[in-house]
Amino acid sequence: MSAEVPELIWLRPERTGRGPRPAHSRASIAAAAIVIADAEGLDAASMRRVAAALGAGTMSLYNYVPKKEHLLDLMLDAVAGEYDYAPLAPTGDCRADLRRLAHTQLAAMRRHPWVPALVIARPGIGPNALRYTDHFLAVTEPSGLDGATRLEAMALFNGFVCQYAQYERTAVAGAKWQAELVGYLARAAGSGEYPHLAAAFATAAPPPAADQAPAPDAAFDRALDRVITAVLAPPLP
Repeated sequence: MSAEVPELIWLRPERTGRGPRPAHSRASIAAAAIVIADAEGLDAASMRRVAAALGAGTMSLYNYVPKKEHLLDLMLDAVAGEYDYAPLAPTGDCRADLRRLAHTQLAAMRRHPWVPALVIARPGIGPNALRYTDHFLAVTEPSGLDGATRLEAMALFNGFVCQYAQYERTAVAGAKWQAELVGYLARAAGSGEYPHLAAAFATAAPPPAADQAPAPDAAFDRALDRVITAVLAPPLP
């Protein structure tokens, strides 16, 4: 691509201001793609499918979104735009604020199951992602850590939420596999070949009874507290 045409879609004007008003917008294109991805998975949100959903020709869509990677960027940023920052306003309590933020992220990823893998593969840097970044820096400012350290901590924080959301989806989809895995690990721990694993199993809480549902998000909150401790810790000398 020539130097005159930016690669990032955020550096390209949405419209030149000349000619008739466009029939579509980046926002409407991203919204149509998200509906498809939510229902059928990210691979289903092809340019052809999105164009059909909008009643447009496939080639005409490229006038708004030059390539599929740009569509993915628009989709991710649209999801980041769903966050309501009013109840997330910094309170000065970094741990409490980060807990609220993590649960907001997890809720968005539950609504849009394709988001975690895409965030890991192609992190978004659009306007809504920048707003999220600025909010994270504001929330963690009372920690006393410098800005560069907090940006690194944000990557750790976001990565944890994404990985948990992916694991959660796998666990729901593969309940039989999960049950077999637990049994396999239990047998391995009882074999005597893995003493540290056996010790860990001995201190683990028993699984809930079949008629007793676990507390909502209990596992997420336990792991999240550990991650927040790491996020707020000063870097090693």
